[in-house]
Amino acid sequence: MIHAHPRSDSYSAALRDAARDALLAAGHAVTVRDLYAEGFVAALTAEERERYHTEGANERGIESHVADLRAAEALVLVYPTWWYGLPAILKGWFDRVWSPGVAFRLGDGAIEPLLTNITRIAVVTTYGSPTWLLWYIGWPDKKLIGRGIRRLCAKGCRLDWLYLNGMDRRGRAELDAFLAKVRLHFSRW
Repeated sequence: MIHAHPRSDSYSAALRDAARDALLAAGHAVTVRDLYAEGFVAALTAEERERYHTEGANERGIESHVADLRAAEALVLVYPTWWYGLPAILKGWFDRVWSPGVAFRLGDGAIEPLLTNITRIAVVTTYGSPTWLLWYIGWPDKKLIGRGIRRLCAKGCRLDWLYLNGMDRRGRAELDAFLAKVRLHFSRW
């Protein structure tokens, strides 16, 4: 489980906890990586970019993230959608960790997926936008994960998308109802 929100008291943190607790109660082993809490550095350094295509060497400094990714059977991403996309720290996690030799291998014009151990991805996110606007702009974060990230996982990798739109206008009852929906969803995994 990858969580990307800077505040430990956020609604996003409550969503993370609801998903984690439901998965644990259902008997799953869960490793939570809270990118902000652990101080994950999202930006590639010049040295990291230089060795980006050198398999093995590109894992330096992110070994524990790579090990967790290679051991995972599923990936749960919990984040708020900001400016129609992922928080910068989560995009940086993909930039740094999902690298050649880890997530994919570049071949003769084709990309060979390497994270075939991951058979399911779930996203739990919130949007300030109304649903009609998300449809109008084409769900950019969903396209990135559904068409790009999922492509690097097992063939037929399932994608679950749990979202709450209009986040900034929701009352306590609606927020609690979405938390309950998240708990129920992951209790059935």
